[in-house]
Amino acid sequence: MKAWLLKDFGLSHLQPGEVDTPVPRPGELLVKVGAVSLNFRDKAIVDGIYEPQRVPKPLIPVSDAAGTVVAVGAGVTRFRVGERVNSTLYSRWIDGAPGPDEPDHCLGMPLPGGLAEYMIIHEESAVAAPASMSDEEAATLPIAALTAWYSLMDVGRLQPGQTVLVQGTGGVSIFAAQIAAAHGARVIVTSSRDENLARVKALAGGAAIEGVNYRTHPDWEREVLALTGGLGADVTIDVAGGDGINRSVAATRVQGVIAQVGFLTGQRSALDLMPLIFRQTTIRGIAVAPRSAFERMNAFLDAHRIRPVIDRVYRFDEAVQAFEHLARGPFGKVVIKVADA
Repeated sequence: MKAWLLKDFGLSHLQPGEVDTPVPRPGELLVKVGAVSLNFRDKAIVDGIYEPQRVPKPLIPVSDAAGTVVAVGAGVTRFRVGERVNSTLYSRWIDGAPGPDEPDHCLGMPLPGGLAEYMIIHEESAVAAPASMSDEEAATLPIAALTAWYSLMDVGRLQPGQTVLVQGTGGVSIFAAQIAAAHGARVIVTSSRDENLARVKALAGGAAIEGVNYRTHPDWEREVLALTGGLGADVTIDVAGGDGINRSVAATRVQGVIAQVGFLTGQRSALDLMPLIFRQTTIRGIAVAPRSAFERMNAFLDAHRIRPVIDRVYRFDEAVQAFEHLARGPFGKVVIKVADA
């Protein structure tokens, strides 16, 4: 089968090739990949800044995929040939709390990912792809949508009428704004581009979404406080990381929740402890979610008719350009169509 292979770190070492088509073992599905979507995790793996010691070479990268089951291993009962499925990042995290070794069983690293014509997904980790979505749309869900959902609903316990602060207009952030608005929350979005803020507001269909340009307002946390009467957001989705976590603490209400989902500006932070202590803030690291949350999220997306926002769909042979687009900062998701590669 055709596949993209990461032979060493750096985008120049992501190269097209051919490998044997995998054969499903007991409990496994062989999935003809329809489409994959890119996440910052995928870029960080290619760049060699995401646990490089775990990365096998060559590696078929990219975790998030949607496709059709074309063969099953012995004993499979959850899915049949011909059904459409999504991958999940953590292939063994089904429900409840994650195990200590969940990172050992992630698709796209260290396990082979979906940037190939076919991939293996265990039946227990697979999720039925929404019938209302194309493969390109469904491929955006496993990390970006699910991270947003889990941060807001399972960790943040978001209630209608509360305020959500969302950083940026990438995949996780757009899904967070859509989900929070559909749930009846007020949303504040930060971005460096006024046009992106206007586009986010247009997505909500009249829901309460406000924007803060952090280039126009470098002390953006003060703007958030002004918009919330000095209280701050109930739940903050922090995708930036780095020392900016201190601004997130300042922008989040007393005893509020910060969902730390990314590290766009750095994997290390000089955290100012006194504001954290005085505001009694909860900072919770988020590493996506179990399969059970995925299934609950899909029902919510369907009930509220939420559609993924895709910036661009690339051909399979344009995978490098897709990664370059991700590095520039898309509005929503970057997708690669794999079927009929």
